[in-house]
Amino acid sequence: MKKVAFPIVALVLTFAFFACKNETKSETEALPEDLAVAEASEETSPEYLYVTASSGLTLRQHNNLNSEKLAVMPYGTKVKIISEEKETTMTVGGIKGGMHEVEYNQHSGYAFNGYLSRFFPPDEDMKPKAYAEALKEQFPKVSFSETTGGTASNPSNTASLLLPTTQWHEAFYIAKQLFEIPTEFAFPEPKGSNEEVVKETKPKSGVWTSQLLVNRENDQLEKIIYSYRTEGFGYTVTISQEGDAMKLERTDVAD
Repeated sequence: MKKVAFPIVALVLTFAFFACKNETKSETEALPEDLAVAEASEETSPEYLYVTASSGLTLRQHNNLNSEKLAVMPYGTKVKIISEEKETTMTVGGIKGGMHEVEYNQHSGYAFNGYLSRFFPPDEDMKPKAYAEALKEQFPKVSFSETTGGTASNPSNTASLLLPTTQWHEAFYIAKQLFEIPTEFAFPEPKGSNEEVVKETKPKSGVWTSQLLVNRENDQLEKIIYSYRTEGFGYTVTISQEGDAMKLERTDVAD
């Protein structure tokens, strides 16, 4: 029995040795990849957001609205996010949010995140199609389409932009700049009557209609429609939610 047992024990020990050796080798071979992943994560670019408030966004010393003002960050400013406030701690102009810690001009402070967006604001006179194409480089789910309709005497053209967000205020401020909603109109608060009409107080000469129609249900926004009308021309801008996206649509009509 001893003569048989010895070869068996030797065989088991030999198998265990090679198994451990192979395991050690596989772990060693995986190490450079792990290090590469770690190095890549360290080199990840910091997150940036853009100021969407047309009058600029205040940078404050502390994370409350009564804190000292450090600066005003202009519309379209790209700011670095130091830390995010993920809880809702305040409501400003009907927008719920909190104060992100941000860096601006090499100074750190706090800014209300309701006026900060992942989507860069469109430049003045930027065409919707060009804006959509620029956004798609970072957000593949962005889509844009154009359709024509109406009649020969009353032709119409509709431009539709779909944004991968469910934030009404984000959609409103982009539509405001991209589709020519007058700066006078503020973001309509979710709470209010089921149907509200807000007219521009000082429209330009020759403008027949310039107004915002707000549809709500149970203090939730359902649709925002801006209507513009003058002699021979008019357009409407409609903002609505479609699933997990916001739809921004402008229809031009000539007569």
